[in-house]
Amino acid sequence: MPKRRSVGSENLIGQNVILLRKRAGINQDMLLSRLQVRGIDISQTTLSDIEGQKRRVYDKELLALADILGVSLEELFHPSCVEEE
Repeated sequence: MPKRRSVGSENLIGQNVILLRKRAGINQDMLLSRLQVRGIDISQTTLSDIEGQKRRVYDKELLALADILGVSLEELFHPSCVEEE
């Protein structure tokens, strides 16, 4: 059985970013590239920390993530709002 990594408590959206990213067919490298185009220059480790809820997320990052993932801010916090295809 695969080992489950621990989840932090520094943000509310980390696990949702993973879910929405996978739904959109975007891997971490693609997401990092799209963030960089929008002026958000973070490392793969930082993105992993965000997704693992081990790092706080800045407002500029929230807006960029929602835009890249094609969801509203509300949907970023509540992926169940996103309609299944």
